[in-house]
Amino acid sequence: MDFSRVDLSAQDAAFHDRARAFLDLHVTDEVRRRDRETGDNFDAGVHLAMGAEGWLAAEAKTGEPGGMTRVQRRIWDLEKRRAQVPWVTGGTTVIVAKSVEQFGSPDLREEVLPRVLSGKVRLCLGYTEPEGGSDVATCKTRAVRDGDQWVINGAKMFTTGAHNCQYVFLIANTDPQARKHKSLTMFLVPLDTPGIDIQGIRTVDGDRTNIVYYTDVRIDDKYRLGEVNDGWRVLMEPLSVEHGAVDAAADGLGDVSILAHQGTMMATAADRVAEIAARPGPDGHRLLDDRSVAYRLGRSVARIEAALSTPSLFGRVAIAQAMRDTSPDLMDILGSASVLPIDTEGAVDDGGAEYIYRWAPLCGIYGGTLEVFRNMIAQHVLGLGRPNYSPPAAARAG
Repeated sequence: MDFSRVDLSAQDAAFHDRARAFLDLHVTDEVRRRDRETGDNFDAGVHLAMGAEGWLAAEAKTGEPGGMTRVQRRIWDLEKRRAQVPWVTGGTTVIVAKSVEQFGSPDLREEVLPRVLSGKVRLCLGYTEPEGGSDVATCKTRAVRDGDQWVINGAKMFTTGAHNCQYVFLIANTDPQARKHKSLTMFLVPLDTPGIDIQGIRTVDGDRTNIVYYTDVRIDDKYRLGEVNDGWRVLMEPLSVEHGAVDAAADGLGDVSILAHQGTMMATAADRVAEIAARPGPDGHRLLDDRSVAYRLGRSVARIEAALSTPSLFGRVAIAQAMRDTSPDLMDILGSASVLPIDTEGAVDDGGAEYIYRWAPLCGIYGGTLEVFRNMIAQHVLGLGRPNYSPPAAARAG
């Protein structure tokens, strides 16, 4: 593996300087503090600035005329992570916009896509239901056709970003008599439609997500994506992206798995702990002089590097598990002051390890639990059988 520094062309070096200057101007300490406090994982001011100055359009056209080159896109992605740009809503918007472009009617594409590039329209995911678990296809939210309109009733859980978005990528059951995967239709529902109620939910790490209720919500047929009862086909690509079941880019300039943003935050927290551990104290002693500290810190860094280098579904599991395993060690190395959050007097690392510790359980749930992904790897990659969840057979009488 080659860890040498990449020499950028003059054009790419100028792009790097411009990207860093833009992000340093807009992604301030106040933005990062507010993001931790609200748990929104989105900042409207930063996102609109990206749209106004052409960054969103250039990102969307990567590899095309008027867009970023592949090298520039990699620089941009890494710089966004360095600056800790609030990311979730921007990420779901990119995922859904591709489906709108592929499956939306001309009228819908014209209504939505230009405003996505300006930053004025954001898109969120409406998959999971309060009693549905990780199986998206067990969809009970109903959409019934009424002439040129659809009437939607139901509820969706974990619709993260709905309160900051203008549309939701909604899966609904349009034929209850059909087989599970043949009864679904996808819609792009305007969130200002009467009958929609967005209620916030706080997760254990302080993130804001939502439960969204749909009561006699009427939308025109133009908001349908793909054919009626063919929603599973429309959903498969964005669902695969969310799961991380995608191939790494052949040029090596893309992430090898999903959760790379979280993994980078974890690596940043570990780097900060290493820096603190290497500082001499008033007595000249360093935390690193304790061999157990050096061992645990080295083990954590090795786990993080391995996780960030692991591809596809394997990497998704590796990053989430590494966060769960390493964050307690990072906090323990720093001591009791590590429990203090960002912008708190006495916080030894400005809340870095504490944030990763709270974030770790959620990273093992996003888009499906670690147990679900391990079963997917076992069945679809390793060729093992389906798990048997039936009660054990009663022992035979002696």
